[in-house]
Amino acid sequence: MAVAKNLIIVESPAKAKTISKFVGKEYVVKASMGHVRDLPKSKTGVDTEHNFEPTYLIPVDKKKVIKDLDSHIGEKTIVWIATDEDREGEAIGWHLLQALKHPEDDHVRRIVFHEITKPAILHALETPRKLDHHLIDAQQARRVLDRLVGYELSPLLWKKVRYGLSAGRVQSVAVRLIVEREREIKAFKAEEYWSITAQYKHDDKEFDAELNKIANKKAKIDDKAAADKILKELEGGVHKVASLEKKEVKRYPSPPFTTSTLQQEAARKLGFSVKKTMVLAQIMYEGVDVFGETVGIITYMRTDSVNLAETALRQAQEVISKEFGKEFGLASPRFYKSKKGAQEAHEAIRPTDLSLHPQALKPFLDKDQHRLYELIWMRTVACQMKEAILEQVGADVATEKSGHALPYIFRATGQTIVFPGFMKAYTEGKDNPEEELEEMEKVLPELQKDEALNVQKITPEQHFTKPPPRYTEASLVKKLESEGIGRPSTYAPTISTIVDRGYIKKEKKQLIPTDTAEVVNDVLVEHFPDVVDYKFTAKMEEDLDAIAEGKRAWVPVIKDFYDPFHHAIEVKQDTLKKEDIVNEETSEKCEKCGLPMVIKLGRFGKFLSCSNYPKCKNAKPLHAPEKSPADIELEKKLAGKKCDKCGKPMVIKTGRYGSFLGCSGYPDCKGIQPIIHFTGVKCSGCGEGQLIERRTRKGGRTFYGCNKFPKCKFATWDKPLKNCETCGKGVVVTTKDGAEKCLTCSGEKE
Repeated sequence: MAVAKNLIIVESPAKAKTISKFVGKEYVVKASMGHVRDLPKSKTGVDTEHNFEPTYLIPVDKKKVIKDLDSHIGEKTIVWIATDEDREGEAIGWHLLQALKHPEDDHVRRIVFHEITKPAILHALETPRKLDHHLIDAQQARRVLDRLVGYELSPLLWKKVRYGLSAGRVQSVAVRLIVEREREIKAFKAEEYWSITAQYKHDDKEFDAELNKIANKKAKIDDKAAADKILKELEGGVHKVASLEKKEVKRYPSPPFTTSTLQQEAARKLGFSVKKTMVLAQIMYEGVDVFGETVGIITYMRTDSVNLAETALRQAQEVISKEFGKEFGLASPRFYKSKKGAQEAHEAIRPTDLSLHPQALKPFLDKDQHRLYELIWMRTVACQMKEAILEQVGADVATEKSGHALPYIFRATGQTIVFPGFMKAYTEGKDNPEEELEEMEKVLPELQKDEALNVQKITPEQHFTKPPPRYTEASLVKKLESEGIGRPSTYAPTISTIVDRGYIKKEKKQLIPTDTAEVVNDVLVEHFPDVVDYKFTAKMEEDLDAIAEGKRAWVPVIKDFYDPFHHAIEVKQDTLKKEDIVNEETSEKCEKCGLPMVIKLGRFGKFLSCSNYPKCKNAKPLHAPEKSPADIELEKKLAGKKCDKCGKPMVIKTGRYGSFLGCSGYPDCKGIQPIIHFTGVKCSGCGEGQLIERRTRKGGRTFYGCNKFPKCKFATWDKPLKNCETCGKGVVVTTKDGAEKCLTCSGEKE
């Protein structure tokens, strides 16, 4: 293979493909396929006795990559490290040179760029620098720290709680947040309260006012009796406008996107998971084919900066003038202040070319890419538009009866948009839908002070206080960031890890802790408080930032953490007893031997087990699962099913892979039968069978396959709805994004 004059090394093939189109033939662009060296999986790989020296290995699948890269390097080859501009990217560059056994000499040049466009790449080639070893040290410190926590704490959990558990420096704190929120919800005691709303009519316009004050104090109505008393006193009363207040309010746009705010807003407005948002953003950053060329259409997506480049600020005004009108533009750019610790040299997430309107890119992007690009485009444009001007009106309505003033004051509020400003393009979403409703335009009629109002009706309404909401991915990211836990690059993998490892389950976007999460969290909080302490974890992030800035050396930071942590591990190996953690006594007696039953933690959560185990192996679910309407209906359908072994009735049971029929004579008879869920859709594979719901042996994932299996092996992950009317044979399924699509003719269905 020919030696290259210039070798540019990036992480991914997509990035390599895009950059190769911007540079001349004297450059060869190759991908490292991510990290080329890592700590060994079979052991800790960190020498805790000698300055925490890590042992790095080249994985088998990366040896071929290194060999290929090395074949392009000669004595005079200039190696350009063009990995991402963050700590991870800097470390990948250093590991590449180490794996290639290439010295950091004049033939090595480090280039960084915020976007993958031709001007950005050519500018980077003109302004190279050396590798930043402070950034490399910070990444290495994080890797070593996380390895020590994971490889010393996880085995302790295996031994003292249950095999296969894991712990992590950031993941365990995220789990703690979710567990504590769930306990707040369970402990919450709803309190009753009432509101009273008056509906008025004025010049054929109706508007509402809510009872706001009673005897000049904030209205507080505890129960129906109190509400009825107020209604009786108001009966036949007169309502007059006591005061009017009008004021002009300015609203300013939110800053351009950082990693965390993009993740939050994509979750709120588009329903994307954090992981999905980052995957889509990565594709758009590395390059997509638009108008006949491959180009990155957004800037780097891992950033905590809200800065925008001067060129972007100039272009924003041109686009605003063209799309919305000159009156929406700014005379001078609006700048935002990044949070403490943000890397100021970085940019916010923005389109690389604001003149590429989302509508123009629609033919070149898939549905979700387009939706995310549109969100980024609108947010970027909006942040450089004029502020919105609103007129807020407040009216206090006094009450009187028989010429005497009553102590009740109602309050009516309205809001009109005088000038929409940035709101013409975009407004930020809210975590609570009720907040969105409150911000809608609400017009009050023209009222005059002291005028009497026409009362249509007065309505009492009962309410109950609500518990705090469960975390969603968006609100968890927001909380982690506000507490200073983790960094932009860690949020997506952290959430994926705690879900994949069975600590958290997702239900309708809500994050719910499992029994395992609660038990493990309690162990960590009691016995390793520093590991899951919010402030301690945030302080560790600050220390890693200080290493990146060259203000601290990495070894002392690790030592300060590791010495007390390792001592605690050694102590708990001897003092912590498994039975104290996973065995919880109950008053229930074993129906087989009469001894007490205890609550234990198994792979699938808590269950009841005989305390005389293993002599008595009686075990059963802790709580009988609540039957869904579908289960009740299924029970009716299967009521006549008999066991083919003993003839006794079959009952619906739930196992590792879902519901099945089990003999009611268990444990004397262990007969089982599958429950077949027919979809009513004909198989397009063989044209004879029907698609039924099935589950995988590993993991119990639901899929749909032909009931003629193994003769016909047709299967799909997506739920079949019907047979396609267009092609006459194919199966129409519901895809993950909710669209309907035929698997044969691939036509999307309206």
